[in-house]
Amino acid sequence: MSDVLLKIGKNNVARQMVKNLGLPVSLPQALKRAEGSWEERPLADLRVDAGHGPGSALAPVLARCLCAAGAYTHVAGTPEQFAFYTEHGHAWGRIAKEAKEDQAPEGCAPNALVFDATGMQSPADLVSMYRFFHARVRSLAACGRILVIGTTPSEIADVPASAAAQALEGFVRSVGKEIGKKGATANLVWVSPGAEDRLPPVVRFFLSRRPVFVSGQNLTLTTRVPAPENPSDVRPLDGKLALVTGAARGIGKETAKTLALEGAKVICMDRPGEEEPTALLAKEIQGTALSCDVTAPDAGEVIARHVKEHGGSLAVIIHNAGVTRDKMLVNMDEARWSSALQINLLSVLSLTDQLLPLMPKDGRIVCLSSIAGIAGNVGQTNYAASKAGIIGFVRALAPKAAEKGICVNAVAPGFIETQMTAAIPFTTREAGRRLSSLAQGGLPQDVAQVVCFLATPQASGVTGATLRICGQSLIGA
Repeated sequence: MSDVLLKIGKNNVARQMVKNLGLPVSLPQALKRAEGSWEERPLADLRVDAGHGPGSALAPVLARCLCAAGAYTHVAGTPEQFAFYTEHGHAWGRIAKEAKEDQAPEGCAPNALVFDATGMQSPADLVSMYRFFHARVRSLAACGRILVIGTTPSEIADVPASAAAQALEGFVRSVGKEIGKKGATANLVWVSPGAEDRLPPVVRFFLSRRPVFVSGQNLTLTTRVPAPENPSDVRPLDGKLALVTGAARGIGKETAKTLALEGAKVICMDRPGEEEPTALLAKEIQGTALSCDVTAPDAGEVIARHVKEHGGSLAVIIHNAGVTRDKMLVNMDEARWSSALQINLLSVLSLTDQLLPLMPKDGRIVCLSSIAGIAGNVGQTNYAASKAGIIGFVRALAPKAAEKGICVNAVAPGFIETQMTAAIPFTTREAGRRLSSLAQGGLPQDVAQVVCFLATPQASGVTGATLRICGQSLIGA
């Protein structure tokens, strides 16, 4: 079901007419999505304004990362910090320009604003962040990016410094809501001590045109899992075997295709009865098809045999299979309750337990949760319980899996345009689309892009996390 307001919003004449007439209609900004596989220079020829708060120490890391990714940088910071951008800018043919903290951008609009707040010692220091963004946020390009980087609050013993670090979350969530009408996003990365080397891939990804439906979120980077040596920024999953459950349609199908674009050999698995679309997908992406019910008693054995026949080592597991069995709790029979819990949660626990021995030391597990598991939903007590259970499962398994070098994460999609949402009544569907900072629904490929990133070696700093892909929905946390 197409989004009429989004279609109108793509027409500049219609957009201006609505504005001139003063109509009480908010036209969402069409999002700019990346196509194809990962690029070596995802920020090629884009302008990135970088700011550094007092005492921040990430200038060497950010300068190298941004310049290598192809960005033209305008830097607000000390002469010593600017020198890093000059050095790396020359090396990559990207001459850096110096800027004042409170000076509005000159020339082209910045495509991204990055602020290093790792050195904050007190909430009073936050004024430097205010000055940087106050001068620039109005000029941020449509579909632009804001990224704030701070030190993990729980890792800071000093009380004022920890308060300042935590304050970043409220700032990012709020500014994300202010810029959403431009199709722009704002996110926060907390870096634990020693995890600074895990930052560049995250910066590259979150400033790119791939996580278009992630906004107002925070991600914590740690050293729990060893980082790989020199992972490739192009086709990072080359030669790796990946399993996607529920792959025949929707998010699962897009995830399988996205993983394949990055070099993975994908096992496309779906339940009996879905053999034809599963086989067609496997043929399209040069993967293999597997017909198996995730709740079958021998599902683990069936998958294990297939894995051994096609490589023997399962590098990536994407737990995507899921169902809804909606009813108001008072009208829900036990069969509906049990079906949702069995497919959405219990099968994930069982299969993970059986498949972990097949995974290499740099394996990745990504589970599909849902915003319903965070915020709840009328008529979905079973579904919401199962998806909240996924969040708890990921959080509890992560430290144990880290001992084997495996990262475990979840994503929680919000309103995604699928066959399921197309069947929702009009008023409910419109509310689902508009109740987010981006004022529109996401696409299956938006979820697939984030899942793919979490499945790569580049995401070694992220484990135990649940990342919302909801356009910063106003519902939930």
